[in-house]
Formats: sequence, structure tokens, C-alpha cells
Amino acid sequence: MNIKEINVLVLAYLGDTIYEDYIRKYLINSGINNVNDLQKQAVNYVSAKNQAKYVMEMIDNNFFTDEEVTIIKRARNYKTTSHPKNCDIVTYKYATGLESLIGYLELDNKKERIDEIMTYILGGAI
Repeated sequence: MNIKEINVLVLAYLGDTIYEDYIRKYLINSGINNVNDLQKQAVNYVSAKNQAKYVMEMIDNNFFTDEEVTIIKRARNYKTTSHPKNCDIVTYKYATGLESLIGYLELDNKKERIDEIMTYILGGAI
């Protein structure tokens, strides 16, 4: 399987679950033990708006390699007309880019790099 040829939405499908798993573990490890509180805090990380904010900040700070930026751009530029009603299409596409990158890195067995990305997003704590 050539992961460079996998549909970016398939990569995002995988990346979304990995990203959310990191967030859930982080919040639980931070001492939150109420499901409603966990859900409220998770929105600060898993919403398309916040994911897009993180990925754009990381791009601005030259955090990603050229290869990683290419994957993000492939997802961002993928032709689609559907997106959640609570955000605009550009925001949604950047969030999809982050998820696609995480899915790509997972399939490429680069867990350490996923850790680095998530450490950045979580402010140094994973």
C-alpha cells in the first residue's frame, strides 16, 4: 500500500480518531473525572475551529516538514462541498488537513512525530 496515494479523507478518518484519543487521554490525565466536564473541555481541542487554529499556527511557526505541509495542502485543496454548519469551508479544510497528516503519520509508523504534534497542541503536556 502506498500511503501517498490514499484518499486524504480516508487519512482524516483515521487521524480524527487518533487525535481525539490523545485529547481524551490528556484530559483524563489532567484529573477531570466527570464525563460532562470532559466533553466541555474536549471542544477546546477537537472542534474544527480550534484544529484549524492550531494547524495554521504551526504552519506559521515552520513546525511542519515540507512533506507534512504537502499532505495538509492536499487535504485542504481536496474538492468537497460538504462541511459542518458551525464553521466555514476553509476552517473545515484546515482541520481536515491536520487530521489527514496524523492519519498519514500513523500509517507511516511515525508515532514519535504524532507525539511531537500533539505535545505542541497540548502545550507541552502529553
